[in-house]
Amino acid sequence: MRPNLAIAALALLAAAPAACAQSSSQPADLPAPTDSKVDTATFSRTVASAGQFEIESSKLAQGKNVAADVKDFASLMVKDHTKAGEDFKAALEQSQTTASVTPSGPALLPKDQAMLDQLKTLDGDEFQAKYIILQTEAHKQALALFSTYARSGEDPALKEFAKKTLPTLRMHEERIKDLVAAHS
Repeated sequence: MRPNLAIAALALLAAAPAACAQSSSQPADLPAPTDSKVDTATFSRTVASAGQFEIESSKLAQGKNVAADVKDFASLMVKDHTKAGEDFKAALEQSQTTASVTPSGPALLPKDQAMLDQLKTLDGDEFQAKYIILQTEAHKQALALFSTYARSGEDPALKEFAKKTLPTLRMHEERIKDLVAAHS
């Protein structure tokens, strides 16, 4: 349990320089992308699945024997990612894409389903440690995806959604760092 948190803390520290690295030609509020471009269909599928994973895993956390600050974080994830899902649905309705995504109840991508399945088998300290690690990784990936699409996305409505969602994702990342520090 403690080694997993230490690994998560090291992963955050290792990723920090890359997340902060920016070229002078990029807007200051967008982190450097990991990929130069994300197509709209991939962005849409990934956003729908990742959002659903955040909600479902955080609902699990609310019902588990975990620390109060972890439950508070889980409640925030359910609230914020439910709102993001509504915003995403509205952006899809305005978008020019023909991506077949049903944001009201998307199927989880295999990676997200596997992470959720892992969490379902755990409780207490084991659940808490794994939840924090998975939230750390999920938000790191979300920040990379959203910042890349915000910068180079093809669909104006989805690009605007990505830009508007980034500050919330950054705040989540900060809250996760606080959880890692508090539970390591």
